[in-house]
Amino acid sequence: MTNHFIDLILPLPLQNTYTYSVTEEEANFLQKGMRVAVSFGKTKMYTGLVFNIHTTAPTLYEVKDIHQILDETPLVNELQLQHWQWIANYYMSSLGEVYRASLPSAFLLESETIISKNIAFTEESILSDEEFLIFEAMQHQSQLTIHQVADILGKKKVMPVVNSLIKKSAIFIKEEIYETYKPKLVKYVRLNANYNSDNALNTLLEELSRAKKQREAVLSFFQLSTTKKPIKAKDLEKSANVSASILKSLVDKNIFEFYEIQTDRIQFKGDTNDLKTLNEHQQKALLEIKETFTKKDATLLHGITSSGKTEVYTKLIQEVLDAGKQVLFLLPEIALTTQIITRLQFYFGDQISVFHSKYSINERVEVWHNVLENKTKARIILGARSSVFLPFSNLGLIVVDEEHETSYKQFEPSPRYNARDAAIVLAKMHKAKILLGSATPSLESYFNAQQNKYGFVALNRRHGNVQLPKIELIDVKEKHRKKEMTGHFSDRMLKLIQEALDEKEQIILFQNRRGYSPVVECKTCGVSPECPNCDVTLTYHKYKHELRCHYCNYQRAMPNSCAACGSNTLDTKGFGTEQIELELKDLFPDYKIGRMDLDTTRGKFGYQKIIGAFEAKEIDILVGTQMLSKGLDFENVSLVGVLNADTMLNYPDFRAHERAYDMMVQVSGRAGRSKKQGNVAIQTFNPYHKILQQVSTTNYTEMYKEQLQDRWQYKYPPYFRLIKITLKHRDYNKVDTGVNWLFKALYTSFGENVLGPTAPAVARIRNQYIKNIVIKIPPKQSLANTKAQISKIRNTFEAVKDFRPIRFIIDVDAY
Repeated sequence: MTNHFIDLILPLPLQNTYTYSVTEEEANFLQKGMRVAVSFGKTKMYTGLVFNIHTTAPTLYEVKDIHQILDETPLVNELQLQHWQWIANYYMSSLGEVYRASLPSAFLLESETIISKNIAFTEESILSDEEFLIFEAMQHQSQLTIHQVADILGKKKVMPVVNSLIKKSAIFIKEEIYETYKPKLVKYVRLNANYNSDNALNTLLEELSRAKKQREAVLSFFQLSTTKKPIKAKDLEKSANVSASILKSLVDKNIFEFYEIQTDRIQFKGDTNDLKTLNEHQQKALLEIKETFTKKDATLLHGITSSGKTEVYTKLIQEVLDAGKQVLFLLPEIALTTQIITRLQFYFGDQISVFHSKYSINERVEVWHNVLENKTKARIILGARSSVFLPFSNLGLIVVDEEHETSYKQFEPSPRYNARDAAIVLAKMHKAKILLGSATPSLESYFNAQQNKYGFVALNRRHGNVQLPKIELIDVKEKHRKKEMTGHFSDRMLKLIQEALDEKEQIILFQNRRGYSPVVECKTCGVSPECPNCDVTLTYHKYKHELRCHYCNYQRAMPNSCAACGSNTLDTKGFGTEQIELELKDLFPDYKIGRMDLDTTRGKFGYQKIIGAFEAKEIDILVGTQMLSKGLDFENVSLVGVLNADTMLNYPDFRAHERAYDMMVQVSGRAGRSKKQGNVAIQTFNPYHKILQQVSTTNYTEMYKEQLQDRWQYKYPPYFRLIKITLKHRDYNKVDTGVNWLFKALYTSFGENVLGPTAPAVARIRNQYIKNIVIKIPPKQSLANTKAQISKIRNTFEAVKDFRPIRFIIDVDAY
């Protein structure tokens, strides 16, 4: 009798797959991509993924049996596994880490996983006996680990039971706490059915001849009802000029009825509308894109802000859907998805599924299954970077919107992939096409297009031929000297704001620091309160009257006196969004000011609430950090102000200038999108800076050429590849010795191309000291051999007993 074995990928940072033995019927039933529960280590249970089924026993260790099989059909498909292997090889991480990053955590049950009951679940009749036992136990205990479940059932094989409870939504995996969402209900008015005939209406108006206001309300109702649209109670009050109590009395008389319509984002009812007809420039771009797709798999669309790129995407998407294939639409920011969902749903209705980290585990599991089974409601996937891991079976098109965005790069935890690059490989595996769109393409993509590696299409007219905004630079140094500053606003900026407000237009103000002020300083002795765990000063948040570290979330109350010298002359330096918001409230007390940054968009619907309020014109001035710069589309914004352009330029990074250019052009692209030309005002201490001059003329090619020259001169991408190695440990001396040893070892292999060792700007975070080494790889040097050499050095490094506890992080293409 032959023995059967399977190789499993375990969700752990292990370099190899791990072999377990199975019986013959199990081997016949199992397929690549199914999950099995196994024990690994002394007591731990993990969910492994079948990678291989064979009959060769491993020679180096004794094989264990598996506990049980968790799937009827594979959860992960063949193409996905190939893609994972590419990611693991290219980004120098292990398959286990890619597996862990890819699957929603509800699929990765472990002995330590905590489950909690779903309070909304009531259909106990659909539970089997064992499931009911667990469900009952959960009535007494709010949460259980898988270990405890095993004790309750008195057996080891509990994973399938827990699995099916999750499927039936009786329990949740305790991961993060999700904000429960109350759908927004809007109150509408309709006429009671008794009054549908004409006679009844006449009697009604006679009855109301005395109640003048009520009669007016009814007449206004008929005027509004000619449009055949549902009538909002708010609109009726407004047009008839009556109060809410009048409507209520009409409802009490059984003349009107109130009913509520839920305005919710996930349920999309209603017909799908026809796509907009493109204007000639968009049409031309569309034809050019299709033309390049005949020769190239990837195409870069360089379309200036508000040129209507989304409309071009929709046409391409429609063609791919007609061919019966799936579409992946990647977006850099969750904030962006809220707007684009509404836009695309308008055309494609319920063929869209959304996938990103603010969705609950159960919602993500659902999307996974829908994509795997190629259901119609998952024909278009809209998502942030993690959606490149979904189990697509016949992908036809990938759209990467705002492809220059740094948010596409994952920094922690491993795999540190770039979703744009991973998507290009994914498209190749599926023989699909990929379109990269941006108003400010990254230098690498533009370079690839210039080198004829990608197709290239330009769209340089704004939709409706609105002109690009007028950009003016305001010299703050000069304004300070002439005492023309009020707080952080120059007189010119305030004048522009006032003009826009008088015209009833909206304003976006951009400041890339959150909180009230980044530094608190004692005037007497000059000491600033610092974070005990990180080498950074604490940021002052006024609304909570506390100091906070933006690296590790340490917080403490704002002290009344200096901790060093005891004097109470604490002063704040620098400014963040919160301070701007408060200053605006003083300067423009009659207008609504909103703020959008990490602190105000914590919950699942944080973004939506703010963006919704701004779209509904409930907010006049919106202050925010860089989340505002990304592809959002507001009709009524006529002015965009950048309060301090210099923080972005003076940043120790070889991409600082390119990024500052991108960000300012993107944020100015939010102005004047619908009818008339918008204004952009940029406050800076150095208006003659090259980048700012290029922003003011929106001259991308000039910026590209200059930056490219610098990159060539100083040996940076796109010419040289970069691999960054970071060491972290609590003990400074350990890191220091480790990094010096490593530098010597790397230097013998790569010589001059090793930079370092350096400490980053914030050299200690969460009590871990950090040291970096950067390896540059010249254009002719083989990437694979370089990586193999680095891995070799890493293995030697980790074999040294003193160095073993140091965290060793490799980041390929670390930018």
